Amino acid sequence: MKAKVFQQNSIQLNTSIPGPKAAAMLEERKKHVPRGVSNTVPTFAETAEGALVTDVDGNTFIDFAGAIGTLNVGHRPQALVDALKQQLDKYLHTGFNVMMYEPYIQLAEKLNQLTPGDHAKKTLFLNSGAEAVENAVKIARKYTGRKAIISFERGFHGRTLLTMSLTSKVKPYKYQFGPFAPETYKMRYPYYYRAPFGVTPKQVDEQVLAQFEEFFLSEVAPEDVAAVILEPVQGEGGFVVPSKAFVQGVKRICEKYDILLIADEIQTGFGRTGKLFAMEHFDVIPDLVTLSKSIAAGLPLSAVTGRADIMDASSPGEIGGTYGGSPLGCVAALEVIKMMEEDHLPDRAAVIGEKIRARFEKLKSRYAFIGDVRGLGAMCALEIVKDPETKEPDKALTSRIIQACYQNGVMVLSAGLYSNVIRTLSPLVITDEQLEEGLDAMEQAFAEVAGS
Repeated sequence: MKAKVFQQNSIQLNTSIPGPKAAAMLEERKKHVPRGVSNTVPTFAETAEGALVTDVDGNTFIDFAGAIGTLNVGHRPQALVDALKQQLDKYLHTGFNVMMYEPYIQLAEKLNQLTPGDHAKKTLFLNSGAEAVENAVKIARKYTGRKAIISFERGFHGRTLLTMSLTSKVKPYKYQFGPFAPETYKMRYPYYYRAPFGVTPKQVDEQVLAQFEEFFLSEVAPEDVAAVILEPVQGEGGFVVPSKAFVQGVKRICEKYDILLIADEIQTGFGRTGKLFAMEHFDVIPDLVTLSKSIAAGLPLSAVTGRADIMDASSPGEIGGTYGGSPLGCVAALEVIKMMEEDHLPDRAAVIGEKIRARFEKLKSRYAFIGDVRGLGAMCALEIVKDPETKEPDKALTSRIIQACYQNGVMVLSAGLYSNVIRTLSPLVITDEQLEEGLDAMEQAFAEVAGS
């Protein structure tokens, strides 16, 4: 059956999804790849550029997923591709731990300059977001001599043993994968939409911050806590945006007890929220920052940037890795930063976010099952509920809407503790025309599901 289409400016749908070639490849995928690796859109990419992806059946989608926030500068920007080709002609890998190379130093210098705070900083490069979080925790423990780490409910920090322990969603991330790493604790994180009736955001913040002091009495002494790790906007947790008062309150508590603050900017970094780094919205300077995803436009690279004295706590050989800070990744990241600066992509993120949230608010006024619209910059989300009064989550309806979206040519993602949030992470290089067309496709998907 041919998919229902409209406009067909950027979106081009020749088949239903999956098409015949993709369906055949799905059978091979089932034979050779574990079922535990999930996929949102049941097809396979053939080419991609900017904010568009074309699959093996010739269907072209507008990308509102961005490889889970990895492609803020879009798919294969030409300047970045050219830089990578030049690097390929020099060397692929020497192992920074064996023989060093200049792009690593150049990128470290750039991140030391760009991350929040004018204090002296140093940067370590790794491969993935989870690895960055693991190393930030190692460094924090080494510097403080303390062991405990506090994260927040609904937070997501990775799938390794330690980062899975810090993550706060049982299924699909933690179920039957224990026992988990010791000395990890979780605190509340404000969720204003789900606050009890009549409780204001200010009161939510006050209650959550007050619980910290009780937490130090009932769960772990502050003298044993090395660091608090915080997402400035919760990503997998449902694009939950805290107030400035909350984030500043967490920072004050950390300072009171000499606890380090780690900002997990893996999804929020590199312009996504309308600032180069999300912590800039809150006027808070973290001690350590973890970075990945859009740092290198899709190449595996991550970083920990932090106060120089903290980063220097480890002795030679105690941090690093075989592929950490690969030459190709560092070269790509330098081009990403250049694009961010020259094309003013953080400013563009703010404009994109305004356009998306305006359309989402119109949808909310039309459909009672949209309980909340929220976001910061181009991190935008809709929360889907069964009843606007009870706010009961509707995971099944969320899944149907996402399926209807990709059948109409736009890729979106789910999120949230209840898997009832639809989030958008479009490349920041998306054109206004592509953005509107993608939103039209989403609007049509909502209408189809609502009428079914």
